[in-house]
Amino acid sequence: MSDSSSPSDSAGSGAESPVVPDDHEALAAAVDRYHRVELAVSWALALLVAGAFLAVVAAVSFWPGVAVAAVLAIALRVPIYRRRGSVRLRTEVSPGAVVREFASSRPPILAFQWGVADEVRDTGGEDGTATDRPTGTRAIYEFSYLLGLRSAAIDLETDVRADATPTGDERGGSEGDTVATLSIDAAIGDSLWGSYTVTVQETDDGDGTIVDVELLPTRRFDLRRLSQGRVAERYYAETLAAQGYEVFDRTVSLTR
Repeated sequence: MSDSSSPSDSAGSGAESPVVPDDHEALAAAVDRYHRVELAVSWALALLVAGAFLAVVAAVSFWPGVAVAAVLAIALRVPIYRRRGSVRLRTEVSPGAVVREFASSRPPILAFQWGVADEVRDTGGEDGTATDRPTGTRAIYEFSYLLGLRSAAIDLETDVRADATPTGDERGGSEGDTVATLSIDAAIGDSLWGSYTVTVQETDDGDGTIVDVELLPTRRFDLRRLSQGRVAERYYAETLAAQGYEVFDRTVSLTR
């Protein structure tokens, strides 16, 4: 499971990857590469703790080694910072089609989560892919790890808070001036995992759609998420490009 955003202190601008319309193979490949690198980073952190333990045991004795390993493990898990940020996306598809995608159980900005989940289950609410006034949906992303010995789940809820009246039936359909505001909230148990506000509007020339996404600083992260976030940063634009979205302005910052 990855973070709700990647930790970068500076702005990223300009298209980082060519945009293609809904390339499912490219999306699966990008998510798979991200997942493999993220796992490698997680194992590297675990090996770092184990290496510190063995080094202290070799240099001093067993119990000081245990103490050092325990301190490192705890330090890596203490929530110490929050993330906030924004990203602007552009796509050639209609505003109504974009609203339906972001209101569905698989919002484009959460591809790293639903793309690696063992199962995505719709659990209620309106059908976010409906062609007439989508209002949002609820879903659960289920994950297993440690060879299936442990599991976790992300509860997702999307909600179209402003009126959106799409007229096109499919991606690429024609639209008028459609503007919608959505909220996307995800939780693990009783703890909020990530919260986003998404604004969708037609471009001035009428040839596409602008999507502004704001990450709200609702959750504290521990130090383990810094390295995982760097991995997500590497594949973020590529994953969105495979879904037909161009990243041309992005800022993410860390706060306490």
